[in-house]
Amino acid sequence: MLKRLAVQNFALIENVELTFDKGFTVLTGETGSGKSILLGALRLILGERADYAVIRDAEKKTVVETTFLVNGLDLADFFEANDLDYADETIIRREIHAQGKSRSFINDTPVQLSVLKELTAQLIHIHSQHHTLNLKDKSFQLALLDTLIDADSLRRKVGEIYSEWKQKEKVLQFYKEEIARALWEKDFNQFQLNELRQLELHVNDFVKLEEEVNRGEQSEEIKMSYGKLFATLQEEGGIIDQLTGLAKLPTFGDTTLDELVNRLASVRIELQDISSVAEDGMEVETSSPEELQRKSDLLDAYNSALRKHGLFLQEELIQLQEKLEDSVSNVENADAEVAQREKEVKALEKSFLELARELSKYREEKTAALEAEICSYLTEVKLADAIIRFDLFDAPASKTGTDGIAILFSANKGMAPQPIEKSASGGELSRLMLVLQHLLSKKQQLPTVIFDEIDTGVSGEVAQRIGALLQNMGKNMQLLAITHLPQVAGKGKDHLKVIKRSTDNGKTITELIYLSGEERVEEVARLMSGSQINDAALENAKNLMNE
Repeated sequence: MLKRLAVQNFALIENVELTFDKGFTVLTGETGSGKSILLGALRLILGERADYAVIRDAEKKTVVETTFLVNGLDLADFFEANDLDYADETIIRREIHAQGKSRSFINDTPVQLSVLKELTAQLIHIHSQHHTLNLKDKSFQLALLDTLIDADSLRRKVGEIYSEWKQKEKVLQFYKEEIARALWEKDFNQFQLNELRQLELHVNDFVKLEEEVNRGEQSEEIKMSYGKLFATLQEEGGIIDQLTGLAKLPTFGDTTLDELVNRLASVRIELQDISSVAEDGMEVETSSPEELQRKSDLLDAYNSALRKHGLFLQEELIQLQEKLEDSVSNVENADAEVAQREKEVKALEKSFLELARELSKYREEKTAALEAEICSYLTEVKLADAIIRFDLFDAPASKTGTDGIAILFSANKGMAPQPIEKSASGGELSRLMLVLQHLLSKKQQLPTVIFDEIDTGVSGEVAQRIGALLQNMGKNMQLLAITHLPQVAGKGKDHLKVIKRSTDNGKTITELIYLSGEERVEEVARLMSGSQINDAALENAKNLMNE
């Protein structure tokens, strides 16, 4: 509910602050007094594009600030999602500057204009004659029907399962495309995998294998080197014999000489060990030419695989092999996976169609009673011969089910109902929309609704009945109506008058004043008889207000 509106430096409004109560409030004033200016200020709060021409004094910023009571509107999640402080009394402010800057705030936190729009769209709705265009929108028509026949809950379930169905279907299609690409690559991947499998990467140690191949290819030279080493150390008069002789040298008690002889003994022992290893090396068996060729070919294949894939280590080839095995395996198991996913999609489609049929049946059962109820209200606003039909027909599946809709309308006796976008005048659509808004106000908690001269073009008894209807709507919601009709103004619980006057400094400003008691009677009388208000006009105004 709109609790407070403050406007500064906006067109003819210098500074005004208004408070509002629940129920039906009327706003009146002479043509050109500034009623539309007030709506223009509110449209800034709704996030509409700023017109910087409305800035009254270019040296100052224009500010529009509102306070809304939002408790009971389930908006806590919105505030949390947008990192805003929640308050039952939420303050929304819009500032514009002559330099072309615009800023928006929710509870003193700066927000993007899109966030402002999303919130205020749930709080206030300004309805003028051109808003009846909504009635010509097919999605609006179906949503309207579902709300009026209490089908919103079932419709939400249909929408949820439709979204899940389409999401699964989209994922399935993507998976099929991936499999198609994988199948196209399968032969190549399989060829590469076969090459790697032949290397037996999990069995062979190619570092060790390289050593074995190198050894096998130079085995004779290696044996000759072992033999020369052994011979040099062990032949008669060789190094070891010479060291044995030196170890027997007398030292004559010389400490240094004694130490040197002992060290030679240690060297002799080490050389004996080297000689033994060299002797063994002379006897090591080497691979057969066939085995050596096999190992050499395997090593060549391994090095070729490294170069081919741009890798350097055996472990990297193992990881590539595992990746290729997964890819090939996925393709081989794709049929089963596709079948399972298709089964899930079919199950969701079946569930959706069952719920959609249930929703369609419910709509068909409830439309006749709704049509009759709407017609009864249309009679009250002097459209006694009006006919309205909610024509349902099969349509492609969507989040709203499998129904298409056309609202058929006829305002005059003897005229067959036609699609509403072709059959109704602006005044007739306005009255129909007013009736629908009235029915909606009984079904759901509507935001604050402002009717901007929705009664234009009507008078007499029609105007009186519109006034009564608005008064009745005000019992369930906060409703503001800008009007020129005394029959509507007289039904308001609260009354605001918009006036335009000149100031001492020669400027023109718009002011809003609250009327009560005799002031209200005089204003209603003015609307009835013009500027010449006599006793008869005042008496008629009182009677009108007391009806």
